[in-house]
Amino acid sequence: AVLAVLPDVPLRNVQAMEELMARHVAQRRLTMLLLGLFGLLGLVIAAVGIYGVLSYVVSQRTREIGVRMALGATRGKVVGMVMTKACLLVAAGLLIGSVGAWYLSAAAESFLFRTQANDPRAFLVALMALGLAGLVASAIPARRAASVDPMVALRTE
Repeated sequence: AVLAVLPDVPLRNVQAMEELMARHVAQRRLTMLLLGLFGLLGLVIAAVGIYGVLSYVVSQRTREIGVRMALGATRGKVVGMVMTKACLLVAAGLLIGSVGAWYLSAAAESFLFRTQANDPRAFLVALMALGLAGLVASAIPARRAASVDPMVALRTE
């Protein structure tokens, strides 16, 4: 079609616009995919860390939990006690982490295209994801604490 209109113009490297754009944004797509995967990996590591800390806390308080259950505490009260501790730990971590991330977000500004590094919506989504991961990770130790047999717990140590 171009040769019919402009026969004197040499054509080289004729490509469809979709191919050209796909090649142009391929590096950026790969970078965003890797950043997303590293973010997901960080979320998993945070959840595993919260699980580990709460499992340790529950194992250290097994005797106390056994005494409470022997004195009449319900499973719901024990779960509530562990989840309260978990919520406090998660909230403290989110507060410290979000303040640090807010101040360090200027370093990420060069990787972003037409986006603020300290975008409030992105921070809110990240806080919600981390908070949810923390609550899910703390549910297992809380359930384990509620299933403590008071007699076994009082015999330990």
